[in-house]
Amino acid sequence: MPVAVNILPFDVNALSVFLAVCEHGSMASAGRALGITQPAVSQSIADLESRIGATLFDRSVRPLALTASGMVLRQYAGNLVADMHQMSGRLRDMQRGRVSHLRIGIVDSLSRALLQEAAAFLGDRTEHLVVLAGLTESHAAALLARKIDFIVGVDDLEDVPGLERWPLFEEPYVLVCPGAVAPPTDRDSLAQLLTEMPFVRFSLRSRSGTEIERFLRRMRIEVPFGQEFDLPTGVLAGCLNGGVAISTPLCLREAGYGPEMGLAVHPLPISGFRRRMTLVARRREFGRLPLDLAETLRKSLKERSLPSLVDQFAPFASTMHVLD
Repeated sequence: MPVAVNILPFDVNALSVFLAVCEHGSMASAGRALGITQPAVSQSIADLESRIGATLFDRSVRPLALTASGMVLRQYAGNLVADMHQMSGRLRDMQRGRVSHLRIGIVDSLSRALLQEAAAFLGDRTEHLVVLAGLTESHAAALLARKIDFIVGVDDLEDVPGLERWPLFEEPYVLVCPGAVAPPTDRDSLAQLLTEMPFVRFSLRSRSGTEIERFLRRMRIEVPFGQEFDLPTGVLAGCLNGGVAISTPLCLREAGYGPEMGLAVHPLPISGFRRRMTLVARRREFGRLPLDLAETLRKSLKERSLPSLVDQFAPFASTMHVLD
């Protein structure tokens, strides 16, 4: 059974004409202000009165006086027209990639690399920007709950419908240990190293932490639990205290790693264990803004972050990539 649709007895243009007559006191003056003829104003008002079924102006006096129905309409018409103009402006902004309010979550290990560029780009595209740093897992939950709009973090949410995803950067997981420790050459020597020395973990609240645990299970390496940290700075601190960890170049850079610390960064003896960073947004809600942001972040990673990472972690240069 078809659903009945209530057709409103006016449109925005008719209300704008009505408000102009209210303001200027005559249809001729309203026409001059609007840039249309007086007959066009009269016809618009007559059509509006016909559709409403009530007389809006007392035409027996000069300037025109509102009837009771006209006063009621004027009371609401101003806000309606203002809201429609605001809506129209917002829609035009969306077409140009600009929004009034945006909430974005950036994983901690990318904060140092991307926050300045992200804030500069979005400062020109948003009136109110909220940037939240933290763990990918908490950002992903907030995105699905519509508490934030974009996330930039470890590749996630592949199977969730209604999302758009733009890959940004790929890097290897690496082994961080005291400088005097020889690099492991196979699975067994890696297992021996991780069980004989204190293993410093990323917490399982983090996406990197769960990926590392999955990697260890896949390699059938059981490592006793000791210290675990949410942040790259904590993992690096554990290594400076004599521990070993699995981390990434971006995480180490975010934590302030330097060669003067006396640590060694070695490749894992099992190749192919990588971390991918991705921009994720809700589909079709923000026009081309997510794509423009992704392209801006890729450009920053390629021109600023990647060269410094290659200088600092030269043995891993061929395994760090900005993704298109």
